[in-house]
Amino acid sequence: MLNRIFLSVCLSAICCYTYAQDNTSFIIKDITLIDGSGAEARSHVSLVINEDTIAAILPAGTNYPVKGAEEIAGQGMTVMPLLVNGHAHVGLLNGTTIAAANYTPDNVNRHLMQYLEYGVGTVLSLGTDQPAAFIYQDASRIGMLPGASFYTAGYGFGAPKGVPPVAFGPSILRPVNADQALQEMRRLATLKPDFVKIWVDGTPRMLPEIYHAIITEAHAHNIKVAAHVYYLEDARRLVDAGVDVIAHSIRDQEVDDSLIIAMKQKNVCYIPTLCIEEFGFAYATLPGWFADPFFVRSLEPGVWDMLKTGEYQKQQSDERERKMKALQIASRNLQKMDSAGIKIVMGTDSGAQPVRAIGFSEHEELLLMTAAGIPPLKVIKYATYNGAAMLGIERRTGSLAPGKKADFMVLDADPLLDIRATRSIKAIYKNGKQIQ
Repeated sequence: MLNRIFLSVCLSAICCYTYAQDNTSFIIKDITLIDGSGAEARSHVSLVINEDTIAAILPAGTNYPVKGAEEIAGQGMTVMPLLVNGHAHVGLLNGTTIAAANYTPDNVNRHLMQYLEYGVGTVLSLGTDQPAAFIYQDASRIGMLPGASFYTAGYGFGAPKGVPPVAFGPSILRPVNADQALQEMRRLATLKPDFVKIWVDGTPRMLPEIYHAIITEAHAHNIKVAAHVYYLEDARRLVDAGVDVIAHSIRDQEVDDSLIIAMKQKNVCYIPTLCIEEFGFAYATLPGWFADPFFVRSLEPGVWDMLKTGEYQKQQSDERERKMKALQIASRNLQKMDSAGIKIVMGTDSGAQPVRAIGFSEHEELLLMTAAGIPPLKVIKYATYNGAAMLGIERRTGSLAPGKKADFMVLDADPLLDIRATRSIKAIYKNGKQIQ
């Protein structure tokens, strides 16, 4: 562990933040505050920041507890927590390629900075990382890695000759039996990943006895397990086996009451990742947001040109009906989960394919969740506090309250009126510092 921390410090020495200000005390006056807890927004309040922490939230016009603090006018602006992406893939994407060879310090840092520039303050990289991920994890913990806070599942578990694709890298663990799975999970646990990721669908499928062994051993080390799923029956078996997070929507059929009851009893989280289905058919006919600068600047070099090609559009046309139906089922299942009180966390699978653009995907996911019938106030809670709670960091971040980290974005419009207002980013603060 000491060697990992030493390496973290060495790494961070060459990749530091650039800030608009030092850590000081300041007040953003007369804002509308959405705190991420699910509570109603508060109008005409002032947010008092001392160093990296929220010192107070006060009615606008009251005396402030910090003498000499800089005052920032906030009239007409909305402040909300930075987003938490509970399902991302950092470091794989570069240009139009997805490859383990892209997993370099520069590329990881670039991705984390792009997430933060789009208002995403924390990401869980779910199972496609390389050995250096644990160096980045340590550096992030001590505040010396730039961009979004980095959490990792390290090396995910897949089926031999199955998913995930070979391009995701040699670090993917592919046990052939339960005993091998047990031994590999024990070795992974010594690296202290924040989560464990398993892929259970695809051809061939992961055998139930293998994921039972992984889940049981992960829990013995107090590590949660997230599963890549598509089918209802796989989800049902995984919940019975003790999985903690279903990391994609169930998309083959609508969920039934028995699954929902089991998930609620076992406190299983659900990450819808609706946008991956939309990105699977949207470019067959160019979507309305195709020329939006907020989207365009999120893309890797070459991706925008790729999306415009007739060949790519034809590929999407071939899949259009199936993907559209999958999105419809996923949206209905999200609505059912929400109505039943299942814990929902925002995640996007961004970074796993060139079309799942880092930053834009997260804001599009918010829009799709509201389109599924979830009120914006709930969607924001799912994308902030619930993600932090899933990672066990909700006492520090994920919502805005005195004593918590000053991790928030300032918006020019109100997302409770139109969730697309989360894209009207005026300023981003991480640990009380405004990024440039």
